[in-house]
Amino acid sequence: MMLDEFRATLTSPEPPGELPAPLAALWWDAKGDWAHAHGIVDDLETLGAMAVHAYLHRKEGVDWNADYWYSRAGREFRRPTLEAEWEALVEGLPGA
Repeated sequence: MMLDEFRATLTSPEPPGELPAPLAALWWDAKGDWAHAHGIVDDLETLGAMAVHAYLHRKEGVDWNADYWYSRAGREFRRPTLEAEWEALVEGLPGA
């Protein structure tokens, strides 16, 4: 699924059933439900889930926690904006 296709699913009340958990979390985040998004990736140990977890804590404004999850995900960078990071995650995660 391409970024534009992913965005098009945001008009639905629920994410597509075939989305892997990290993408489902980004879907809920885009719908404005940070808590639901965080709950999806909170206990997952995959690199993709940890990268989304880092992004969510960055969005929350808790940089020390975001840095911890970036480190666990093997990432030492942040995109210039939250939107750019969200897009990069959507495009880069398996199943997108």
